[in-house]
Amino acid sequence: MDPIEQSKRLAAYQAVDNHVQPQHRVIGIGSGSTVPYVVERIVQQGPAVNKGRVFIPTGFQSKQLIVEAGLGLGDVDQYPTIDVTLDGADEVDHLLNCVKGGGACHLREKVLAEAASTFILVADHRKNVQYLGTNFTQGVPIEVVPFAYAKVLQNLHHILGSPNATLRMAIKKAGPVVSDNGNFIIDAPFGREHMEDPYVIMAQIKMLTGVVEVGLFCKMAQAAYFGNADGSVTIRWKGGKVEQIAPENAST
Repeated sequence: MDPIEQSKRLAAYQAVDNHVQPQHRVIGIGSGSTVPYVVERIVQQGPAVNKGRVFIPTGFQSKQLIVEAGLGLGDVDQYPTIDVTLDGADEVDHLLNCVKGGGACHLREKVLAEAASTFILVADHRKNVQYLGTNFTQGVPIEVVPFAYAKVLQNLHHILGSPNATLRMAIKKAGPVVSDNGNFIIDAPFGREHMEDPYVIMAQIKMLTGVVEVGLFCKMAQAAYFGNADGSVTIRWKGGKVEQIAPENAST
C-alpha cells in the first residue's frame, strides 16, 4: 500500500478502536479520503455489533460507503443526536481547529459534528500543522447561495482581508462547483494573522449575508488522529495533551 494510504488507515483504525464502542448506536460518517478506512474498520467489528446501528452520512461519498458496506443508513433529521462522528480534515492546528470543505461537504459535516456527543478527526501526518493554511493553501471553503456569491466575494476581497478569494470552478464540467445542497463554493486564503485565532474570522465570514457555512471547525473536536510515515499514530487531545502510539502498538 502507498505510504500515505497506509498512514490514513492507521489513523482511521486507531480512532475507530478507541471511539466507536459497542454501546454506540448512532454514528456519523464524514467525508474525504480517510473515511473509507473508518468504514472498513467499523465493518470489521462484525455484524453482531453493527446490527441495529444507524450510520448518518455527510454527503454522497459517505452515503455510498455506508450502503455498499451493508450498514444501516439514517439521516440527521431522524437522529438529531449522534453518539460519535468521525471525519477527515484538510488541515488541523495545534488547538484542534481544522479546515474542512475541500470536497465541498462542510455544511453537512458541521451539522453532524455539532450533533455528536464526540467529534473525532482522522487524517494523515501531512494535515498535522501548527497553524491552518500551512499546507492547505487554497483557502477557507465557504458555501454560499448562488444569488449572493459576487457580493460575498467583494466583501472578502475588500473588507475581510482575502484579496485572492475565488469561486471554485468544476473540473471536467463547465462552470462552478455545486455542493450537494445546490450552492456555490468560494475558497478564501487568509494570512497567519487570521489563522492564529481562526474563530474570529470564521464568525466574521458567517455574518455575511448569503453565506451558508464556513469550512472552519473551531473548538469542536475532542481528538485528532494522525497516521505517520513510520507506522506510529499521533493523537492530539482537546486540552493540549499529545499521545504517541508506537508502530508495534498501533491498531492494524
